[in-house]
Amino acid sequence: MSRLSLSSHPMFLGFEEIERLLDRAGKSGSDGYPPYNIERLRAGDDGTDRLRITLAVAGFTEDQLEVTVENRQLVIRGRQTEEDDREYLHRGIAARQFQRSFVLAADIEIDAATLENGLLAIDLVRQPPEESVQRISIGRNTKV
Repeated sequence: MSRLSLSSHPMFLGFEEIERLLDRAGKSGSDGYPPYNIERLRAGDDGTDRLRITLAVAGFTEDQLEVTVENRQLVIRGRQTEEDDREYLHRGIAARQFQRSFVLAADIEIDAATLENGLLAIDLVRQPPEESVQRISIGRNTKV
């Protein structure tokens, strides 16, 4: 049985990139660490949609966190290093690394990232698309 895809339907032209993004989003699953929330914030004064992704990153400092956008994919990485000069009697909090990814639509931009009380908040803004009408002139195709 073949897999039905967006690019296989004749009405969807040029959607191959969206299909690749959906595949990438499906493969970016991880072990659930760190936990996160995604919330819709009230629209700004200019009417733009606003979103916030909040990750629970207790124990990480700003220097140990990295937020990047790579090919329309928001990637958050956390790296803690082991401290060799400590002697633990009990070790319940492990130094842990993580990577969490979110696929972004083309009209989503990062507005800000803040770290407060162990929560990393990343604010996103959806830029409204410019509405346009393009008139295409009809001519003869002389190329055969």
